[in-house]
Amino acid sequence: MPVANIENTETPSAEHVRLLDSQLLSDNWYLLRKFTFELRRRDGSWQRQSREAYDRGNGAALLLFDPRRRTVVLTRQFRLPAFINGCADGHLIEACAGLLDGNDPETCIRKEAEEETGYRIRAPRKVFEAYMSPGSVTEKLHFFVAEYQAEDRIHAGGGLADEGEDIEVIEMPLAEALAGIATGLIQDGKTVMLLQHVALNP
Repeated sequence: MPVANIENTETPSAEHVRLLDSQLLSDNWYLLRKFTFELRRRDGSWQRQSREAYDRGNGAALLLFDPRRRTVVLTRQFRLPAFINGCADGHLIEACAGLLDGNDPETCIRKEAEEETGYRIRAPRKVFEAYMSPGSVTEKLHFFVAEYQAEDRIHAGGGLADEGEDIEVIEMPLAEALAGIATGLIQDGKTVMLLQHVALNP
């Protein structure tokens, strides 16, 4: 049976779950599979269920924060799914992030931060992990925070054009970013989580 996660090489198992079948529906971009399984309910009975799971691998996200000036570095880029679902122009303000693609989380986020923002990261600190949409997507994100200074910026950033990236780099006060959560200026989940983490853990 195919495994459920690109990063995981073993078929998951647990006493309360019986994986019965896996059907590959699409591998055009990442992997979409339909799983049939039995789940033992809390009353002890077994219930047969069928669910689709989208596997794009795991990723990492980073918030750049200057504690002296109380500013953060974020990015702004077009996101087609957000545009389709009602985001006016499809552009979201986000913390930098990327898929692991076989790297460990810290290596990944150093690379993504430099590509997207132009900042070379000195000391990223992992703060937590989270499944971002566990009802349908296997992805788990590793969340980091790192301090930055003006001299850490080694180029303009903007992402990789050959990968379709056209990223605007934004620096703003932390207070403004936090206020932007309430006004709808910032609607990206990973970014909301990191901003609130920094606000709660000065």
